[in-house]
Parts: sequence; C-alpha cells; structure tokens
Amino acid sequence: MMHGLLKYQAEEFRRGFDLRTKDAAQFLDNLIEATDEPVIRDIFIAWNEKGIAEDEIFELARIMRDRCVRVETSRTKFIDIVGTGGSKQKTFNVSTAAAFVVAGAGVAVAKHGNKAATSNSGSADVLSELGIEPAVDATIAARCLDEIGICFMFAPNFHRLSPTLAKVRRGLGFPTIFNCIGPLCNPASAPHSLIGVWDAELVSKMANALSRLGANRSWIVHGRDGLDEISHRGSTLVNEIGDGEIREFEIRSSGSNGRPIRRIESPAESADLIRGVLNGSLVDSSEEALVIENAAAAIYITGEANDIESAREIALESVRNGNAARKLSELAAAVK
Repeated sequence: MMHGLLKYQAEEFRRGFDLRTKDAAQFLDNLIEATDEPVIRDIFIAWNEKGIAEDEIFELARIMRDRCVRVETSRTKFIDIVGTGGSKQKTFNVSTAAAFVVAGAGVAVAKHGNKAATSNSGSADVLSELGIEPAVDATIAARCLDEIGICFMFAPNFHRLSPTLAKVRRGLGFPTIFNCIGPLCNPASAPHSLIGVWDAELVSKMANALSRLGANRSWIVHGRDGLDEISHRGSTLVNEIGDGEIREFEIRSSGSNGRPIRRIESPAESADLIRGVLNGSLVDSSEEALVIENAAAAIYITGEANDIESAREIALESVRNGNAARKLSELAAAVK
C-alpha cells in the first residue's frame, strides 16, 4: 500500500501534476516511513523535474508545524535566521554566524536547523565543531532562549523525520521540497524569520506560503550572485511579509565590490571562519561583511533599527565589542 501510493505520486509528478492537498498528510507519512531508497529517490527526481509548487510548500509545512514538538518561551519578540541550503557556492554557515551577532545585539534568536543535506556543512554540523551540543530537548532549548537569548533546535528532535529520507536527500545532488519546508517549521513558532533560498523562482512561493502560515514581519531573500543569503557584494531579491501583504524589492549591500566568499569543504572549515568573524580576526573581510549584512537584516526585521544602515552599525558593534562571541560561549556552556 505504501509503495503503491509513493509510486503513484511519482508518476503524477512525471505527468506534471502537483501533490493534492487531500493526499498530503498520507503521502508525507508514507514518505517518512519508507525504507526503499530507490522509490524515495524516484519521487524526488520526478518532483524536481516538475518543480515545487507553492501549495505543496504550504500544505506540507502546515502539517509539520501542527505535529512538531513545541518550544514554549516567555519571549514575544525573536527571530529565526536560516538558509534553505541548495546554493552551489557552498559557503560557510552564514546564518549560524549571524545568529550570534543578532543575539549579541540584544535581539533573541530561536534558530532551527539540521545536519547537511545539500551543503558541505549544516548548522548542526558546524555547531558541534564550535563546541555546542545541537541535539537538546525542548526544555533546554526554551531555557536557552529565555535566559541567554539564543537557542538551537535540531530538527530531528522536534519533527518526525526519517534517517532513510535524510540519506537519500544527501545523495541526490540537488535540493528538495524539504529544503523549503524545514525553514517554515520553527518549533518555537518564531514570529519573525529571515529565510534565504537558493532559487529566485522560489522567493515568491516561499513568501506566499509563509504569509499563509501567519507570519509577522519576515523576509524571504535570494542573493543575485546565487547565495541563499543576503549578498555582501551586490543586489538581493527580497519578499517582505507583513500586515497581510507581500512587498517585493531589491536591496544592495554597502560593500558591493567585496571578494567572493571562499568555498568550504567541511564543518571544521566553516567553524574556523565563524570563529574568525566573531573574534575579530577577519575584520573587513568578505566573510565578516556577509555576516553583518544578514545580521543587520534580522535586526531591522524585528524593529530594533529604523533602517538597514542603522542595523548594520548595531550588528558591527555586536562583533566589535565581543558580545557576539560571548553569546557563542554562553550557548556552549548552557547545553553541556
């Protein structure tokens, strides 16, 4: 029965038909329970060729949000900063670095993430390299968020997922719909989000889905240079969700002539760059500029700055005064 439904859906994708809303929950259950790797791989290949639809993103994210283990917090203003992965540039973990900068600036961050599926280093992978245990439970995550203003929620601890599914995704060589829905399923129900996507065509789909899920002011972004982040050296496409509307515009970084970001091959390399940014040994580097751009956007989105330029100054001060690095140390100590 399970294989029959999955094979049927793969054929539907090949014919160009989207996943039907009424089938979404059963399809998701069967996909998570499946152990036949070729069948799972066939589904994702057919889905990729068809293209991901907004309704598919919304419905699967809605189901996962309804089912997840909740992180209850006393905070009312906080943000998730996350990339979907999938960028061919394979940069270091920018959103993870930016999370410490934002928290160091006094804006709480509830970061949700996982091990790498399509990148060379996932947020959970690099946190381990930084001496932070990523796989904590909801109670510890809530305490970290309440007391020190930053937490990490390791997706498999909060969502019903599958090792087989994760294995297949790692072997595909391209991002899947799970790259899209994961960032929309924050277990702490973060009221604000800064989400970077790998494909410009997904920006409006993700923004519409997030708006339908009831988000407060949030940004979906795509760097025109291919980054699933806000670019540090050019323009970035933005869809802003707020007040029931979506506004599309582009922003340009303050350092448009910055050097390209070096490609990393491992979580250890990513951790070294994050340490360098936070401890001040990469002052005025492209890596620092990229982190500052993304941290500034998060600070601005939450209303802690009136404009992006002011937010950049706040983010830079968080690095220069050591507060960002202290947040990393505090989180490491809190989850030992």
